[in-house]
Order: sequence, then C-alpha cells, then structure tokens
Amino acid sequence: MFAGDRFRDFQLNGFRKDLVSGITVGIVAIPLGMAFAMASGVKPEYGIYTTIIAGLLVSLLGGSRFQIAGPTGAFIPILLAVVLQYGYESLLVAGFMAGIMLVIMSFLRIGNLIHYIPRSVTIGFTTGIAVIIFSGQLGNFLGLENIEKKEYFHENMLEIFHNLDTLNFYSVLTAVIGLSAILLAPRISRKIPVLLVGLIIPTVVAILLFPNKIETIGTAFGGIPQGLPNFQFPEITLSKIGELWVPALIIAALGAIESLLSAVVADGMTNEKHHSNRELFGQGIANMITPLFGGIPATGAIARTATNIKSGAVSRFSGVIHSLFVFITLLLFAPYASHIPLAAMAPILMYVAWNMSQYKTFSQLVKLKTSDSIVLVVTFILTVFVNLTVAVQVGLLLAVLLFVKKKSELLQIHKSETYKKDVVDLTAHFHYKSFKVKGPLFFGTAQVFERHITSSIKNYSKVIILNLSEVTMIDATGEEKLEAFVNAVKRNGGTVLIAGLPDWGLALFEKSGLTDLIGSTGFFPDEESALKEVPGTPRILSNTKTTG
Repeated sequence: MFAGDRFRDFQLNGFRKDLVSGITVGIVAIPLGMAFAMASGVKPEYGIYTTIIAGLLVSLLGGSRFQIAGPTGAFIPILLAVVLQYGYESLLVAGFMAGIMLVIMSFLRIGNLIHYIPRSVTIGFTTGIAVIIFSGQLGNFLGLENIEKKEYFHENMLEIFHNLDTLNFYSVLTAVIGLSAILLAPRISRKIPVLLVGLIIPTVVAILLFPNKIETIGTAFGGIPQGLPNFQFPEITLSKIGELWVPALIIAALGAIESLLSAVVADGMTNEKHHSNRELFGQGIANMITPLFGGIPATGAIARTATNIKSGAVSRFSGVIHSLFVFITLLLFAPYASHIPLAAMAPILMYVAWNMSQYKTFSQLVKLKTSDSIVLVVTFILTVFVNLTVAVQVGLLLAVLLFVKKKSELLQIHKSETYKKDVVDLTAHFHYKSFKVKGPLFFGTAQVFERHITSSIKNYSKVIILNLSEVTMIDATGEEKLEAFVNAVKRNGGTVLIAGLPDWGLALFEKSGLTDLIGSTGFFPDEESALKEVPGTPRILSNTKTTG
C-alpha cells in the first residue's frame, strides 16, 4: 500500500520547474501560515513550523505528488475552540491524536468513503467557516482594543460592537492599503505573489509613515524566533484523551476531507490520479510529528496546491522545496516579521475567506429548493452560530434522513387481483393475488411495503405471487418484513410464490433462511411460470386491477 514508488516521477530536467514552483508556493505559504495560526489563537511562528514540517512530510509520504500541506482556514474555528477551552498544550495533544486517527483511517481504507460526504454538507460548513474567518478579522482591520475572543459568533460580534469606540484610524488605513494591493496586483500581473505584496506594502507604509501607532506581531506576540523549536513530546494523559477525542476526531475528519478534496482538484488540473489512503497516511504522519515541534494541525491546502501546479511543478520535490524555502526564510528574516502590523494580516485572511466561501455555488444550491438546499442552510447556520462539530454531525444526519425519504418514494407496488367463478353457485371469489415490487426494499421503504400487502392477508387469497424481478436491493429490515409476510400467509393456509428474484436475492434468501421458509419449489424465473403452478389457472376468468 505504501510502497516506495513515490519518486518515480522525478526527473533532473524537471528540477528547475520544481524549484521555481516550490519557491513560488513558499512565498504564498509564509503569510498564510502566520495568519492562520494567529486566527486559531496561537502565535504566528507555530503556523510557520507547521508549514515547514507538515509540508515536507506530506510531500514525501502523501498520495498526491502535487499536494501542498500546511495550516488552513478550515481548521480555524475548531482549533480556536480547543485553544479557548483547553489551551495550546491540549491543542498539540489533539493534533497528535488526530494524526493517529488519520493513519488508522488509511489502513482501514476509509479514504474512498470520504467521497460519499454530500456536497451540500461540505459547501455548507466551508461557507460557514469563511464567515467566521472574515468576521474574526474585523477587530484587527479596525484596530479595536480590548477585544477578547469568544467561542460563539454572536459573542464575538458583540465584542466588536461594544469596542467600536476604540477604532484606530491608522489600522484602518493600513488594512485598506493591504486590501487594495491584494485586489490590484493581479490586474498588473498574474505572476505577482498577491498575498506577499499585500503584506509587504502596508507594512512598509506603516513603518515609514506612522511607526508605533498600530499593533504589530512584535507588540502582540513578542516577535518570531529564528529556527525551529526543540523536539518536545506533549504530555498525554487519560483525562486529556477523554476530553479531546471528539475535537481530535473532528480535526482528523476535516483534515481527511480537505486533503482529499485538494487531491481531487490536483487530479483535475493534471489528469493524474492520487492514492486516497496513501494521502491519509501521509497526512496522519505529518500531524503526529508536527505537534512535537509546536506545530498546529495541517491538511492539504487547495489554493497552495493549485498554485504549485500552475507554477509548473512536475514532481513532489516542489513541495519539499516549498518547505525548505520557508525554513530558510525563517532563519534569515524572522526578526523582521515582528514589524508586521496585525491590520496588514487582516485583509489576507479576509481575501482567503472570500475565496473559500464558494458563494456562487452556495447561492445556486439554495435556489434549487431541494433537500440539498435544506442540508446546506442547516449546516451553514450551525457552523456559524454553534460550532463545526455539531454542524457536520447534524448535516450528515439530515442528509441521510432526507436521502432515505427520497429513496422511500421510489418503491412502487402494483397489485393484480384475479377472480375465478365457481361453476356451481356462480359466486366470485379471489383465486390468487400478484404483487409486483419495484425499487429498493430497505428500512426506509419497509413500512410502505408492509402497508400495501397487509390487506392481502385480511382479504384471504389461496396463493400470493410476489414478483421481485425489479427489486433493486433488500436489506435486513426488508428481509424481516418479507419473512413476517410469508409466515402470516402460511398461518392462514395460503402459499407465497416468488417470481423473478435476481441471483443476488436468491443468495440473500439462502443465507437468511427465507428459502427454507418458502420452500425451494416456491421460486420461479418469472410470473408466468409461477402462474402455471396455481391450481385451476386454465379455467380462470380474469378481472385484473392494478394499484400503486
């Protein structure tokens, strides 16, 4: 599964392309790493450490040769909630546990199952996360003081509202300059590293024109150290495991979803095919090692991966070079990072939030007014106003329930009632009944099936034919309803004949014991064959009714 064939695509003549793409994506990753860390409630250097270590390990061990990993915006709400509730040390433990879970997922081959998560759920929580990120930067954009980060959206909005009187004009000016640079740079040239320009220009303006007037990374966090921190294993106790297993599971699930979505995007851009379970393995190892150096949880980053591909990457060495470039930058330029204003970081995160919001797709799904629209809106609202954990759980449950409801409407039962006239008293009575079942017979449709055929037991027929030629599936509940029906008919002295049951159904009946209950002679390839076994059929005068 994890064979050493990851470097088969490396070629010396492609190294220059990997070098250029690696440096390009490294330039993009530096401001994002710091910004995502700060938005998650930790020091900016932890985002840099994550970019270096997780980026390197995922490039070496992951299942996509173009994948770029690091801290991402999707993690911000859950990481911030862990930091606020349990502290930074517990975040390291949760990240380590999430890494273990991802490795387990890879060996259980869960990678392919991630693709079954409804798009309405992923769009719902992604757009909700975008709203949280965007709104969370309003305080830094406006330069507000005494802002205390809260767990819930409405609490943070109230914090901003109550502190509007502390607005800093210089912060607003800095943020506007940064936002303008981000929006105007692509119009000048597509090759300009937009986010880096959006960070450097407002920083230089603030330093030259109004020094010491706004809060910076240095005043807020004490600057960024040069180099990686020492290796340190987090303190893991049973009580912490009990507290953090749910956040760790959400981090693992979210990391799996986003990394595989990123890999799918990369496949679409390159006509390649990633290895899902290998990707989860690489992500798991990265998230186990990164906390040992103070890093926060990481996953595949769609925007950085796309940048890597667009910059000409040909092998996974571009990701390795990206990590090495960020590491060298940390060694050489870390002291200068303390001068970066927080107001210059705000537009970067707002820009990222806007791009990840998928507002066009969100709007289109809402306009459809289908079950997907309901799932989308519920997931979005819960993500924003409650938390991501509840949103994903409720969104998935609601999607399943609506799916079951939709499937239950696919079951159709057509009933045929045929009469035989007695030659003595000429009174009509039921001779046999036939039911043609179309669609899935599972727990969601079992009640519909039972309701339609119960009357056939009350209005007694000697022989009942079940035509199952167009049944698409039968689960344990459907099998149980069939067994109960057969037993009820037999108690009334009747017989059930099965017509047209597919091979998979015959195997299921054999295993469940229904074959023995019905009898091996009670199965026929089609309804016509079953009718030949009904006594007196040649003398029947038919009057057939069909109901659905």
